Amino acid sequence: MRKAIIPAPPRVSQYGVAPQFVTKRAAEFPGMTSLMLSDLFPDTPKLVYPAAAGLDAVRSATRKALEHVDMSMIKPEHSVNICASHHGFTMLGGHPYAEMLKTLRDVIAERTGCQTICLRAGVGLRFRETEEYIKAFGLDEHFGPYMAKGVAPIDEGIPIETEIGTLYGIKAIYDADWIVHAHNSDVREVHFHRQVDRAVKPFGMSYARIETRSTYHQNLGPRGANFTARCIFASEFVQSKFAFASFLDMSPAGVVGVDADNDLFALNDRLTVNGCRYYGKIMTLLSEIDECIAVLDFPCPVPYVFAAGVIYANFVGANTDLFDLDGTPLPAYTWYTEAFHGKSGPLTDLIAPVNPAIRMCIHNYAWGGYPSVFFAEHIPTVVVGREQAEVMNTDSQNIEYVRNALVAEDLDTAMRIARQATGTDKIIVFDGAVGGINVSEPLAELLVARAPAINEKVDRILLPKWLRQRGIEHPPIPTAA
Repeated sequence: MRKAIIPAPPRVSQYGVAPQFVTKRAAEFPGMTSLMLSDLFPDTPKLVYPAAAGLDAVRSATRKALEHVDMSMIKPEHSVNICASHHGFTMLGGHPYAEMLKTLRDVIAERTGCQTICLRAGVGLRFRETEEYIKAFGLDEHFGPYMAKGVAPIDEGIPIETEIGTLYGIKAIYDADWIVHAHNSDVREVHFHRQVDRAVKPFGMSYARIETRSTYHQNLGPRGANFTARCIFASEFVQSKFAFASFLDMSPAGVVGVDADNDLFALNDRLTVNGCRYYGKIMTLLSEIDECIAVLDFPCPVPYVFAAGVIYANFVGANTDLFDLDGTPLPAYTWYTEAFHGKSGPLTDLIAPVNPAIRMCIHNYAWGGYPSVFFAEHIPTVVVGREQAEVMNTDSQNIEYVRNALVAEDLDTAMRIARQATGTDKIIVFDGAVGGINVSEPLAELLVARAPAINEKVDRILLPKWLRQRGIEHPPIPTAA
């Protein structure tokens, strides 16, 4: 058994409790250990980051990927917006994503002579979050005065005529001659997008006005709304401005590389293969957990805390195959499906129950700023500390959260309550541990025992099916790194 991996540190933010109130991390508990993903799955790809070369490797990988990209459309007198999304700053401390953004700015300037290169960083419901990231990573200094800006879905919009009618983008995203789409391949909200057009999603989300992005979560439901992002991207207006895309290629263990292309759909197909292969294995393995206590311990809103590259919202639906597009019940949790829980009617039979393996949740450290009451309503929850509880109580999106939970004085008390109430010592910690996953020893034993069969099942059965459903040819199975 290995020592637990040091978790991602608390982050100063107006959306979370101050770091000084996070006095103990779940990884410090007696009996906690870690599993490296490369040990669970021998074909885990070699990482660019974290690695010995550090951020230099990310910079080099970005430059290498851009060698094959056409930038001839960008002239010295033109302006460029590098468009980013807030989720990229939550992975691996945010440093590799920030480094890719800085390198994009430098290479565009070097190759085109253009100097009016701006950063436009979109968010979801935490409207000032990317402003915090811009300052934290020095992006305001790297891009220059007034050139780096956070944008929110309530900012001034711009109508975009599409094949399905008028949709609305954020005006500041498109206020340059050219846009560069800078994102990442982390599957993250696979319960929403189902790994369909993942690379196109921000055009209907981070770059869209609230009226349009709401179709994704509510009006049409996740599966039905994938085409809104595609329609925006395919519009004459956006195509007249789109230069190229650059993505951090992610695996649950870290950054595999950087991929860039003038053809976003070709890039999307490559990232779909990698996303299904890399994340499909760990998500399928987590579905083998029969009972556990889940601990939230990461600087993100409740559904977005990470364990082995998988967010808690996906673990809540891990009792179904979120990659399978045929015959799978609708995920237990999306904004579209959550309203049907506890109701009667024919549609409720199509919705999966909340993952019954999660016997209790300990909220040791997670942000507000995202509607999370559903989780406390459907999973017994213990919030650690009055300060943490107050973050949720003062968040207009979460005023019912603590009313559906217990508040414990400290993590020791919360853990004692959870163990006594559930009778299990299997613990999984969503703390962003890099390269692996922090779990208790009993859960580690289960995961190690099940991993070989899962590895074979995904390679031979599930991955070919997932790709066939998306119209993508199944590539050869890679050998171990």
